[in-house]
Amino acid sequence: MPTSGFTLSSPDFADGARLPDPVAFEAPGANISPTLVWQGAPAGTLSYALTCFDPDAPTGSGWWHWLVINLPASVQQLAAGAGESDATLPAGARHMRTDYGQYAWGGPHPPAGHGPHRYQFTVFALDVPALDLPAEVSAAVVGFNLNAHALAKATLTGLYER
Repeated sequence: MPTSGFTLSSPDFADGARLPDPVAFEAPGANISPTLVWQGAPAGTLSYALTCFDPDAPTGSGWWHWLVINLPASVQQLAAGAGESDATLPAGARHMRTDYGQYAWGGPHPPAGHGPHRYQFTVFALDVPALDLPAEVSAAVVGFNLNAHALAKATLTGLYER
């Protein structure tokens, strides 16, 4: 899948660096989603989606911390705290259920002493204006649909440990 020129960044952390404490699920965190900015989407992009996945969670299948679909093509950033609820997202966008069972950002909360976990934020440039998915579908179904409609994707990885 082409990614040339399509990038995801954050003023809150650099790629491969430690995530700031405010994004963590519990103290010292405040469960505030980070600011994310993307640019360079390919021609034909009709919407975006955003995910955050921890492949290091000791579940055998990772952990989905954030799933946002139907971000309008005119949107190229999410402010800190946008993951609080659908009301804090751009018009038309919506959260899908995370592995916390919530429809919102669920910050990092790796097991104490488990070592650093990678939190992979990925923005997808999609070839459809919206995904018509039932709210209760699994993260795997969301991921299948994102990959089926992706023109490009860009990933930014942050680290966190307790």
